[in-house]
Amino acid sequence: MSAERLQKVLASAGIASRRDCEEYIADGRVMVNGKVVRVPGTRVDPENDEILVDGTPIGKIHHRTYVMLHKPAGVVSTTDDPQGRPTVVDLVDLEQRLFPVGRLDYDSEGLLLLTDDGELTQQLTHPSHQIEKEYRVLLNAVPSPDALRAWRTGVELDGAPTAPAWVELIERVPEGAWVRVILHEGRKRQIREVARLLGYEVLRLIRVREGSLALGDLPSGTWRFLTDDEVDMLREHAEQGAMAAEAEQLDRRGPREEAAPGSRRVRRVNPPSRFFQAGERIAGETPLTADDMIGPEDEAPRRAGDKQRADYGTGRGDRDTSSDNWGNERGPGGYRGERREERGPGGYRG
Repeated sequence: MSAERLQKVLASAGIASRRDCEEYIADGRVMVNGKVVRVPGTRVDPENDEILVDGTPIGKIHHRTYVMLHKPAGVVSTTDDPQGRPTVVDLVDLEQRLFPVGRLDYDSEGLLLLTDDGELTQQLTHPSHQIEKEYRVLLNAVPSPDALRAWRTGVELDGAPTAPAWVELIERVPEGAWVRVILHEGRKRQIREVARLLGYEVLRLIRVREGSLALGDLPSGTWRFLTDDEVDMLREHAEQGAMAAEAEQLDRRGPREEAAPGSRRVRRVNPPSRFFQAGERIAGETPLTADDMIGPEDEAPRRAGDKQRADYGTGRGDRDTSSDNWGNERGPGGYRGERREERGPGGYRG
């Protein structure tokens, strides 16, 4: 087996995220063939070299595949379908058996992750892991300020209130209006059902972001490998979800002792989304009021470098994907464990 970067080997063995593994190395906690290694990026052979972290040998290295798919409408988010409908795995032409991380409804579109990393999938889909998800939603009419306010604060759904969400009007179109919805929970058909309760019909629903992963300009029905940094962000999300769940359990038990010096803290890795400010014009329409937007200004920071919103289409039909410039723009290049400048045009299996 060819030599690989030490921090990548540790991350692939499930020790921690790549960034945390770099800290382990710099702190002198990693030994290779009996010697402490303090330089991240050191090349090792995981099959022949003896690698220890805090004196314990690392586990078996698993080379995993991580894929982002732009799911089109009319495709089920499962590995097979008794009704014979097309599935998301039919759209990814790889030999590996991949599984979707979570789901999108049959009629919904947008970002969906697939992987053969069962442990990470379980962590990311656990109820305690409330990763931020952003959607573009086309409604059949322009929502009233009262409807937006109710949506934002929560409505009764299946006997329980929905969690607070960020909801804002983006654009008025002949078919109705596009709104942005950002959720931290994932109840079944939540957006469609809440819209129905408020008196509106969802014509299109597109997931454009999940945590720090953005759909970007990936065309509908196509996929790409995740990059090194994106996989690392997923692992960080999973770690944060586990720590948040542990903190919640401690809160339920009673007062906690103060954290010891040098202990890890949960840090936010979801990027702030770009929100429109009161009075900003929408495609030549009248200025939005604060009620149109619904939401305090201090909860709506702008994303650095974000200037112009994208055109999200005007109806049910196919949209011009060249203008779907949501989030971070990335090309279709692949990820198989090494950074592109080090590995050439190959993909990722790390």
